[in-house]
Amino acid sequence: MRIQFSKMHGLGNDFVIIDAIHQPVDLSPDQVRLLAHRRFGVGCDQVLLVERPSDPAAADFRYRIFNADGNEVEQCGNGARCFAVFVRERGLTAKDHIPVETAAGLIHLQVQPDGQVTVDMGPPRLKPWQIPFEAESAMTSYPLEVEGEIYEIGAVSMGNPHAVLRVDNVQTAPVARLGPLIEAHPRFPRHVNVGFMQVVSPGEIRLRVYERGVGETLACGTGACAAVASGRIQGLLDEAVAVDLPGGRLVINWAGQEEAPVMMTGPATQVFTGSIDI
Repeated sequence: MRIQFSKMHGLGNDFVIIDAIHQPVDLSPDQVRLLAHRRFGVGCDQVLLVERPSDPAAADFRYRIFNADGNEVEQCGNGARCFAVFVRERGLTAKDHIPVETAAGLIHLQVQPDGQVTVDMGPPRLKPWQIPFEAESAMTSYPLEVEGEIYEIGAVSMGNPHAVLRVDNVQTAPVARLGPLIEAHPRFPRHVNVGFMQVVSPGEIRLRVYERGVGETLACGTGACAAVASGRIQGLLDEAVAVDLPGGRLVINWAGQEEAPVMMTGPATQVFTGSIDI
């Protein structure tokens, strides 16, 4: 099977994006892993599929996300921005506002005049059963035992689960050690993305994210949203926050009410297009 694709990135979080509307695409987990492999395939953090929506009255497209390990996941914010640029550059739509169906629900993409993309990520989900996370009741933060040590984390879903750990300095944070331990913690039954957040000021944070099924990435859009939501409910952050990730800056806005949507704005860049036999 020969597949046409685009390689794109959002602040270094990179993707193979495939138009599955105009070519037949049915990827197995092994094929996803091959596409994502940085030596034997194209190389990416995630593979994204553009498909026809199940409800054309509600959405223009269906957006599917596969991690580099081959598993399908619910949501990816950086990928959503690349998705918006991809469907416009490929002539699949000329709209600036694009409603898109995901496994986590409907999201709305808005292409700005300067080419950046704002994504309405929907409201954060803060109740333990929504994340999912094993806890008796919702709290602004939770103690989590890891190898005999207690860490205080925030727990948020942005369509996918996130644990947010506040640190003094992201550069020296134990991402490589704690990331996989928290990712697979039994209190997160579907595993979890792990954010290491340094609060610089109420309007700025620094963030590193260890993504489930991928490892540490240069940027994580849903992780930035989750970190800001966690910081907001703990009274640490303002409504508008600049999030500095290893790959660059995102701007996250959240009014703070549980039903209010989190808005994420940032760039999306095409690297190259190509085809591959798989």
